[in-house]
Order: sequence, then C-alpha cells, then structure tokens
Amino acid sequence: MKNLNLKLVFFSISVLILISLSTSSVNAENVPAWIKNNALWYGQGHITETEFLNSIKFLIENDILVLEKNEPIKRNQLEQIIIPNGNYVVSGGNVYLPLNLEIRPMTTVQWINNDIVLHTVQSQDEFGEIIGLFNSAPLKSGETFEFKFTEEGVYNYFCSLHPWRVGLVTVR
Repeated sequence: MKNLNLKLVFFSISVLILISLSTSSVNAENVPAWIKNNALWYGQGHITETEFLNSIKFLIENDILVLEKNEPIKRNQLEQIIIPNGNYVVSGGNVYLPLNLEIRPMTTVQWINNDIVLHTVQSQDEFGEIIGLFNSAPLKSGETFEFKFTEEGVYNYFCSLHPWRVGLVTVR
C-alpha cells in the first residue's frame, strides 16, 4: 500500500509539472478530470504505466498539453566589437565596445574600426604573449575583421599599433 501511495503522489506531481510547463496559463481547475483520473487510476494500479504514459503522449502530440521548449543554441551568429573614435589616445577613456564580448561557440565576431587611425586585432595568450590564432591586417577607418570562435574559452586580444588597448572574447 505504501508503494501504491508513493506511485500516486509521484505521478500526480509529474502530471501537474507537465501541465505547469504549458505555455498557456493553467491552474488545477482547468485540468480536465480525465487527466486527474488517469493519474489516480495509475497510482491505484487500475491502469498500466503504458496506458498512463500513452494518455500523456496523446496530450502532447495533439497540442492539448504544450510544453515550453528550450531555446536552441543559435549557430553561425554574428556579433560585433566596435573600435571607437579616439581609441588610439593613450590617456583617452575609450575602450573596445564591448570590452568583454560574451558569446556562444560557432559565433563569428566582427571588429569594426570606427576610429580615424589604423588599428589591428591581434590574439594573445593569458600572459600577453602574441599567438597566431587570429590576426588582422591594419584596418583603415570603416574596415572590418572577422573571426569565428568554435571552442569555449577566454580569448585575449589587443591592437599591435596601440598595445594599451586590450579586450576579451569569452566563449561559453
């Protein structure tokens, strides 16, 4: 009898959770009696697990019970980093916009030089050593450089012409 009560509680809660995940607003009064009865009958052993699960499957397949779906990871996205005007000035407060871009794997980052002077985008390791992961030619005002990040990690970069300008791309 104890197992039977545990089953009843477990499956009643399962049904209520499934229903609460519905995209429409639901409360206990809106749950059809036959759904409640199926959970009760299953818990009491009057219907089989297969019959109970088939009733839930029917609800989902016929859009009676609509479950929220997790947003899929968007692939091949394009994000931008702006090199603002005045970024070449040592004492200026200008930084890359954003300074730390957070993205998902498979995102292409495009740096846009909006400054009036040349800039580069040079990859470096966490110790500030230049690495060959991504490196742009000098970018004139209005020019862009792109790199696609495929793996998670923190990627440091700087302008080799203005080495005090550093930035990060964080891929999660």
